[in-house]
Amino acid sequence: MSMTVGEGDYRYEQLDNWARVPPGMIMGEVGAVGVDKQDNVYVFNRGDHPMMIFDREGNFLRAWGEGLFPRAHGVHMAPDGTVFLTDDGDHTVRQCTLDGKVLLTLGTPGKPAKFMSGEAFHRCTHTALSPSGDIYVSDGYGNARVHKYAPDGRPLMSWGECGTKPGQFNLVHNVTCDPDGWVYVADRENHRIQVFDGNGKYEAQFNNLHRPCALFQPYCSCPICYVGELGPATRTNRDYPNLGPRLSIIDNKGNLLARIGGLLPGIAPGDYMGPHGLTVDSHGDIYVAEVSHTQWRQYFPDQPMPPDLRVIRKLRKLR
Repeated sequence: MSMTVGEGDYRYEQLDNWARVPPGMIMGEVGAVGVDKQDNVYVFNRGDHPMMIFDREGNFLRAWGEGLFPRAHGVHMAPDGTVFLTDDGDHTVRQCTLDGKVLLTLGTPGKPAKFMSGEAFHRCTHTALSPSGDIYVSDGYGNARVHKYAPDGRPLMSWGECGTKPGQFNLVHNVTCDPDGWVYVADRENHRIQVFDGNGKYEAQFNNLHRPCALFQPYCSCPICYVGELGPATRTNRDYPNLGPRLSIIDNKGNLLARIGGLLPGIAPGDYMGPHGLTVDSHGDIYVAEVSHTQWRQYFPDQPMPPDLRVIRKLRKLR
C-alpha cells in the first residue's frame, strides 16, 4: 500500500511494505538504517540477523552480524565505505566493512561504565564523523556525554552532563555533523537539538521538536537535517495530539520546512509508532527505522500488540 505524504518541496510516496524479507527470516524492530554509495539499504535490527541488506527496490541481498550485536541502535555510513554500528546493549561502537568484518571497536563489549560517570560507555546511542574523520559518540541512556575520538580510536575529549542548561543533556540520543564540522546532538528528553563546534563549544539550539530521536544530514552542501521524533509516552499526556511520532525536515537554522505524520501514534497508513533512525539516499528517498514494539508498550500498555507492526518504511521523493 502507498500514499502521498509531506508538503511543499518535500512530498513523498510512502511505501510501507517495501522490504522483501525472505521466508523463514524475521526482521526485528529496526534501531537504525543507512545507505551505501550504490543506494543499497542497511537495516540494523533487533532480530536474529542484525544487519539485513536490501537494494533500493526492497530486494534482499544478504545478512550478517549474527551473535555480535545484542541490541541494534545506531548506524553511521562513513565516506570511506565502512559503517559504524552503535549497540547500546553491548556498550560498544564497531566500525565494520560492508560485509561485516570488524575493523575497530570502541568500548568494552558487555561492560558498561558506571552510571552517569561520564566515562565511555553506558548504553551509547549513535555515532557520527566530522569532515576530518574524527569520531563522535552520543552516550546515551546511562550517561549525558558526547565523546570525541581520533580516526584511529584514540580518545580526544568529552563534554556534557545532566541538566537543562546549554551544553547539558537529558538523554543524548543521536549525533550528526554537517560539512562545516558543526556537531548536532539530539537532546531527546529536553525536546531540542543542540549545536556545538567540533570541540564541544555550545553554539545554538533548535526547539519546536518533541523528543527528537533520529537525525540525518547528507554529505553535501545542502543545509538540511531530517529528524525523527517520538510521541508522548506518559499516562498524563500520551493521548495529546500534534506531538508525534513524526518526521520533521529543518534547515541549518532550525526552521521547519516540512512535517510528516504526528497527530497521534498509530498503525494507520499515515501514522508512525517510533521513528528511531532514518537515512536519505542519492535520489532523495527517506528510509525510516521504527522501534514499534517498544513504543506500542508505552503508547498502548493495556492493548494487545498487533502481529504486523511496521519496522521499516520507505518514502519515495516525488518530483
